[in-house]
Amino acid sequence: MANFTTMSGFLLMGFSGKPEIEMLFAALFLVLYIVALVGNILIITTTSMDHSLSSPMYFFLKHLSFLDLCYISVTVPRSICNSLMHNGYISLWECILQCFAFTLCGCAEMALLTVMSYDRYVAICLPLRYEVIMDISTCVHGLLAVWASGILGGVMHTAATFSIHFCGANIIHQFFCDVPQLLKLSCSNEYVSELGVSGFLALLTFACFISIGVTYMHIFSTVLRIPSAEGRARAFSTCLPHLSVVILFVSTSAFDFLKPHSESPTVSDFLLTVFYTVLPPTLNPIIYSLRNKAMKEKNFFHFKGKNYSLSLIFISVMEM
Repeated sequence: MANFTTMSGFLLMGFSGKPEIEMLFAALFLVLYIVALVGNILIITTTSMDHSLSSPMYFFLKHLSFLDLCYISVTVPRSICNSLMHNGYISLWECILQCFAFTLCGCAEMALLTVMSYDRYVAICLPLRYEVIMDISTCVHGLLAVWASGILGGVMHTAATFSIHFCGANIIHQFFCDVPQLLKLSCSNEYVSELGVSGFLALLTFACFISIGVTYMHIFSTVLRIPSAEGRARAFSTCLPHLSVVILFVSTSAFDFLKPHSESPTVSDFLLTVFYTVLPPTLNPIIYSLRNKAMKEKNFFHFKGKNYSLSLIFISVMEM
């Protein structure tokens, strides 16, 4: 059997062999990518330029938006180009780089969401000690830990995946170099080490999810004891956007990874992948703009003396 580890690359099958369907998905991906690009850049710009949004919460939100930009840019632009050119070829080194970057961003995003939940816990449950605990040093160290975990996860996952030998047809039934699809090309049971790494990373992800869940149990318990209705509303306005993002990212990715994968992927299988690779970074800016009171108040353009909320712009784009 041929060993494609030593050959030039793989063939990404994408969504369909029909050019008209490929063009349709390319157009959809382009719209979603533009929405994600504009939304995340606006959040980064707003939180960087507005000094009233300099708290740790918005410091982490800015980096979440940057991470979302990286996350969606790893797969979507290449997929759009492949569809437009009707050529799904990807070289071995491009596949390795894409796999590494995708895993890095996924692990880092989960770690960052965990750090952000801790920030909300300190802000609501320990408000008098918030500025002492969440100082600049803590924020920087937390961010370094996020990127370190992402790099470590990316290196482990990529090294374990591409240490195996690939046999048979070098065809990947996905619009990017997806690790489960790559493992189907394994010559034998060499992917056992990769499954071990995947299990370890899944365990860490589950630990992060449990940590976030426990954190929000304490947060909601504290919020419900706030006597002022306005105080409870303010607390919920800062917590619900973050919790929505966590649920969206974790639920869609977990459902796709845990469901049985068929030998011949269907359109629904591809769409499930889109739910955790494309939708979270696209919807995150919309969720934060619509649910976060400060972002709704600060995110606006001045045009002819009138204020135009970015939330309304996002809604208009999504309704097009």
